[in-house]
Amino acid sequence: MPRFFAILAATLTLAWGLTGCGYNDFQRLDEQTKAAWSEVLNQYQRRADLVPNIVATVKGEAAFEQDTLTKVVEARAKATSMQVTPETLNNPEAFQKFQQAQGELSGALSRLMVVAERYPTLQANQGFRDLRVTLEGTENRITVARNRYIEAVQQYNVLARSFPTNLTAMAFSYAPKPSFTVHNEAQISTPPAVDFSK
Repeated sequence: MPRFFAILAATLTLAWGLTGCGYNDFQRLDEQTKAAWSEVLNQYQRRADLVPNIVATVKGEAAFEQDTLTKVVEARAKATSMQVTPETLNNPEAFQKFQQAQGELSGALSRLMVVAERYPTLQANQGFRDLRVTLEGTENRITVARNRYIEAVQQYNVLARSFPTNLTAMAFSYAPKPSFTVHNEAQISTPPAVDFSK
């Protein structure tokens, strides 16, 4: 009987010691980051699916700049050709490449919309206006999904770096996850030059 109590005491001590290790929190937060990332991918796919319709509508404008359309099509092809898996979240280099491709698509679509302003018949086209509103809504959804992912990664990374859960992170190789970054950070942190003399 004393052996039974010794085993029971050891089991209870081990269980009590593991409650503060954070293992279950790592599992929960890892799944939370994966779910948030899936929503980001879902919104990126929604945007990619809109591009062919936008390009087809704009092509109807005879004089529209072909170079702008070509850049949109190429950016979409690059963004959709990248294979993204849950492991991408743990690979900062692959994650950066994916972000860059999505950023190029965002930039190409923004340029397309700016150029489209110069074409009154295109602006009068109800189909184009509807697609533009849908694209703007999708960009907003992407922003919301990315913010949720950033929050999920922040919670996971705090757990991975805090004591004593950082010991669990080291023991089970739970490395901090990369978050979204801005490609042109130096450029956007420079205040714009405003000249009212012109």
